[in-house]
Parts: sequence; structure tokens; C-alpha cells
Amino acid sequence: MAEKKDSLQATLDKFSEFDRLCGLLNFPPLFSEMTKPSSDMAAFREHFAKAKNIVVLTGAGVSAESGVPTFRGAGGLWRRWAAQDLASPEAFAENPSLVWEFYHYRREVMASKDPNKGHIAIAECEKRLAPQGRDVTIITQNIDELHKRAGSNNILELHGNLFTTRCTKCGEIKKNYDSPICEALKGKGAPDPAAEDARIPVDKLPRCTKPDCGGLLRPHVVWFGEGLSPVVLNAADVKLQNCDLCLVVGTSSVVYPAAMFAPQVASRGVVVAEFNIEETSATDNFGFHFQGPAGSFLPEALAPHETETK
Repeated sequence: MAEKKDSLQATLDKFSEFDRLCGLLNFPPLFSEMTKPSSDMAAFREHFAKAKNIVVLTGAGVSAESGVPTFRGAGGLWRRWAAQDLASPEAFAENPSLVWEFYHYRREVMASKDPNKGHIAIAECEKRLAPQGRDVTIITQNIDELHKRAGSNNILELHGNLFTTRCTKCGEIKKNYDSPICEALKGKGAPDPAAEDARIPVDKLPRCTKPDCGGLLRPHVVWFGEGLSPVVLNAADVKLQNCDLCLVVGTSSVVYPAAMFAPQVASRGVVVAEFNIEETSATDNFGFHFQGPAGSFLPEALAPHETETK
């Protein structure tokens, strides 16, 4: 128990250190007094019934239930590399062929995956509450578009989108659902550690189709060492500042600045409910914690309440 407290205190110290860096979000200081979170679903439902502006923060865990690789923890490798070894500007500059193989693999995997009960529960909740003048916004760290495919509309993608490209020459940002994204990547990207790298010439990798450009495309995602979009951060700030209920779903609460969002909301006295397969270093900041797959809890948590207008 002492080790857990020490770990939590270290996390809170880290939060304080990040307060200055996230000043642009205009968040108040983190609170210091914590109570043990509840797992009383009926009590959560009463808060849900009264909420007008709901924010749902989602991470890799919600998509893992759809069979999407998280590239975290034991076995979280693609071939011989961890995601952070490939998801960086430096890696792309050094070996764009290898990085594109990795992202081609991820794009192709997503073609066989479907939104799960968690995604669908959130989407149905948004659609149902909108006519009642109640807002549901997703702020996600995921790049897989499963929230969109489930039917959600109010989505802020902190880390970009797997099916969007950005030209490294002209800067054009464009949706791209081609499979494969270029002919040279067809049949490439196998995750087997024994698979040989394709070593595709750079002129055969995905290229910009704008006239007089033809620049090399890159995935429009946020790589390690890159900053998040100020536009997306500011939009998230508005939603977080005005929410009266916050759900944290399938996130490890270790990736900044997203790891700070829910604790900062809780520090304002807003109810925060965490849905995760395990406790995190931020769990004790929250009013509720439901341990298990999100798909097992969200359909009940977000189902129509008896007080809802028809």
C-alpha cells in the first residue's frame, strides 16, 4: 500500500510540473485531497441523468476490445521494434520505407476491425441526448477512426488519424482510405519478426497528388517528440472547462498532456468516472472507477435513464 501511495504522489508531483506547460489550457491547479472512488453504478447513473455537457476521454484500451493492437506492454512489438522506435520524425527521415510499412500494416488491420460495444454505447448516447440539448464529446488519443465508424460525430482526435496523410512538401492534409495506400506497399508490412524489410525506394512510397508537387506523404499523426495541434487542444480545453461529467475510458493515464485532463476536471469538483481493465496512477483522483472491459460497463452506464425525455 505504501508503494502505491508513493507512486501516486510521484504522479501528482509530475502533474504539478506540467501545470505550467499546459497553461494555455487555462486549467486551475490540481487538487490535493482525494477520496476512494466508488463502483456504484446506480450512483453514477444519477450523475449521468443530470449531466448536460459530457466529455468522454478515450485511449487504446477501448479499441483493444475490437482486437486493435496497442503496441504496449509485453509482446507490444511490430517485428523487432516498439512503436516509439518507428513513430518519430527521426525514424521517418532515416527510413521512410520501414515507417510506411508499419503504418500500412496498421491501416490494413483496421480494415478487418469493427467498433465494439463500448464505441457503440458512446455513439448511441450522443445521438440520443442531442435532441434533449445535451452534448457528448469524445476526446480521443486513438487514431483508428472506430468512434467515427460507430456513429459518433463530436470527436476531437488528439493524436491525428491513421487514414489522413500530410504532404511533407506542400503541407496538404487529406483523407486517404486507399488499400494499399500505394502499389509498392501491397502485401508488405507483415509483423513477423522474421519478415524482411521491404526497402521501398522513396519515389515509390505514397506521394502527393497535387499538380506540381509530388512530395512524400507521411501519416497525419502525432509522433513522439511532436506537439499536439493547438487548434485541437483549444477545442478540447473549451469542452473540458464546460463539462459537468467526464468519463475516462481505456486509457493508462500516462501520456501527456492527455493524462492531466481528467484530474484537472476532477479538481473543479466535476464528477469523473474511470472505466478501465485496471487501476491507473490517476484512479484515486476520480469519483468512480469501474474495473473491467469498457464494453461490459458502458452499455449500462450510458443507457437511457428513466428521467430522460422521449
